[in-house]
Amino acid sequence: MEELSIDSIRVSLSNYQRVVILKLKSKEMFIPIWVGPSEADAIAIKLQKVSLPRPLTHDLVISLLDSLSVSVEYVLIESMKDETFFAKIAIKNNDKIIMIDSRASDAIALAVRVSCPIYANEDVVEKVSVTLDHKNETVNKKNKVDIESKLRDDKNKTDLSQFVDFIDTLDLESLGDN
Repeated sequence: MEELSIDSIRVSLSNYQRVVILKLKSKEMFIPIWVGPSEADAIAIKLQKVSLPRPLTHDLVISLLDSLSVSVEYVLIESMKDETFFAKIAIKNNDKIIMIDSRASDAIALAVRVSCPIYANEDVVEKVSVTLDHKNETVNKKNKVDIESKLRDDKNKTDLSQFVDFIDTLDLESLGDN
């Protein structure tokens, strides 16, 4: 497992889709995860420490877990199948860890609320991580070729070319300005 941090939340200039950019803590590699507008807002609101008068759904889940003396220990971006990320939320109840199936966006939204670690399995990192050329503000072309060659060899026939194309459309001028 590789530990990740949230680098940024971006909006594609071509289609206005939201993407959470996760950064590997061990190296300058990034994992883009597309999320819905509501999930992007739920993550961004907590990252920006915005106070709301009423709890959002993810806040409600955390309140429910707290009231049951259950804690979120970490979240895991477990796999990617058919261009969909699958995640698990590790909750602790009476010294027992229970893995709960989740959408990646919901797992990330919970993780930011409790400040727990976010991890990705090695195969996810290998499949979808990209490096960025900060000088030219583009996806590293070598990595793009690596991703495309992996696509041809991938047993699951996962089409990741849209991930690479999407990253190429991102406005990366302010990358690292958090």
